[in-house]
Amino acid sequence: MFGRRRTWLSVGMLAVAAAGFAQLAGTAPAAAAPSTNAARILYYDASRAAEFVNVVHQGANNWNSRVTNVQLRPVTAGVRANITVIADNGWPRAITTSLGNGRWYMGRVAVNDGHSPPRIAAHEFGHLLGLPDRRTGLCTDLMSGASAGTSCRNAFPSATEASRVNANFASATTSAALAAAQVHEWECFASPTAIVPAAAVPAHR
Repeated sequence: MFGRRRTWLSVGMLAVAAAGFAQLAGTAPAAAAPSTNAARILYYDASRAAEFVNVVHQGANNWNSRVTNVQLRPVTAGVRANITVIADNGWPRAITTSLGNGRWYMGRVAVNDGHSPPRIAAHEFGHLLGLPDRRTGLCTDLMSGASAGTSCRNAFPSATEASRVNANFASATTSAALAAAQVHEWECFASPTAIVPAAAVPAHR
């Protein structure tokens, strides 16, 4: 979450955790972790993303260009969405119900503060893909979020981040992320990670 030099907020049941825009061109795609399974398809619903619909698609496409064991696709008629994206006037944040399932919010506060909307979108998708916040301050790290500053425009995961996501989805039956039992509140850039009871997490903000 972002705010008053705060952060993007994400909430998850995770024990661990477009590409056509020239100004967001990143490094070469990371090598994919070997998998005997077909890529898992996660469908996202951006119908409530308001003015950020295209940014949401871009964030998804950025991940699709870097990983092979999972792909993010816009939901189609008759298909239930794994991920719902909602634009609001709060802080960007994500709430996960399991690996690859949940919702995230495109909070306008961070955008108004000058943070890159495509980076926010890709970052929040990263939480749904099993990644925690990491305040490295490095623009090359997608999950460093706001700690990289408002000048950072990188909206692609690093090779390490892509590798971790590929590992998360290498085997849906053995992934440790699927066995997570607690709800975590990641306050990425202002205070240490806090763990809150599931009952304390509102369904909507």
